[in-house]
Amino acid sequence: MEGGIRGTLVKRAAAGDETAFARIVADFHDDMARVCFVVCRDTDLAQEATQAAWPIAWRKLDSIRDADRLRPWLVSIAVNEARQLMRQRGRRALREIAIEPMTDERAGPQATDPAEHAAEIDLANALARLSLDDRALVAMRYVAGLTSNEIGVAIGMSAGGVRTRLARLLGRLREDLRDA
Repeated sequence: MEGGIRGTLVKRAAAGDETAFARIVADFHDDMARVCFVVCRDTDLAQEATQAAWPIAWRKLDSIRDADRLRPWLVSIAVNEARQLMRQRGRRALREIAIEPMTDERAGPQATDPAEHAAEIDLANALARLSLDDRALVAMRYVAGLTSNEIGVAIGMSAGGVRTRLARLLGRLREDLRDA
């Protein structure tokens, strides 16, 4: 969505245009849900956090000064809701592996070995060992694709501080994955 078009859309939505807001929801909901999933590690909680973020965004939409910053702003609202939801629930979602016994009918070329998913499971478990705030930072950078500057504005940190913190987190994740 081009900046001028986005700016018009944001202004219309902030003025109460439900159709304009519905377009914003359609454009950014999936990004927000993916980031919330990394924070919550649970599909239902991620959707709940994303849904909780939209009324907040609707109420505060008139505070957006630069329409080009809409996506990072929405993602940061969703991340905050996901962290708050996890803290309220006082739980960490577990990564489960569904293993079905292989039968002769399934042993053909389409059958998959659960060991093939080991790297994905190891990464999920390493991410789960990070704090909520650290998972949120990783999700904002690597799931939402926000820049260090955008993340810094969203969380009140310098871009250099964001890069340093991410470098340390990636080092911890590499170490965890090496030990797995």
